Amino acid sequence: MTTTLTKNESAAPATPARNTATAPAPPRQSRLNTAEGKIIIAENVVQKIAGIACREVSGVHAMGSGSTRAFGAIRERIPGSNGPNIAQGVGVEVGETEAAVDLDVVVQYGISIADLGRSIQRNVKTSIERMTGLNVVEVNVSVDDVHMPEAPEDRPESRVS
Repeated sequence: MTTTLTKNESAAPATPARNTATAPAPPRQSRLNTAEGKIIIAENVVQKIAGIACREVSGVHAMGSGSTRAFGAIRERIPGSNGPNIAQGVGVEVGETEAAVDLDVVVQYGISIADLGRSIQRNVKTSIERMTGLNVVEVNVSVDDVHMPEAPEDRPESRVS
């Protein structure tokens, strides 16, 4: 008995088909999910870190939109208040391993806004990742105003000496 092979057949014994799809990667162990348990970081912690890191950058005059700054100034004058709100002008979303940050800033006049924005992004991202272990996926900087230096002639004259 002879066997005739067609073009698509071979004389080699049939082998089971291999699964060419890659197996899903095991879940990546983050610094916040350990064998000992989870470390949960509250949003207000990330907000404060972002606010401090943003204010550290030279050229940032203030943080928050106009109305936010106005309410903050009133709140600071109330006896017993905790002073300035470090998280003013900072919005964050925090997941188990990632964070996203939105910042509202007022810049000093004469500074390169593009360079300042990149410096803010770099400093905020580095500070949050170093202190929390969260992966910062984005830092959005919104420049709401430019602070003009007050000229001496713009100040009202004192009525007393």
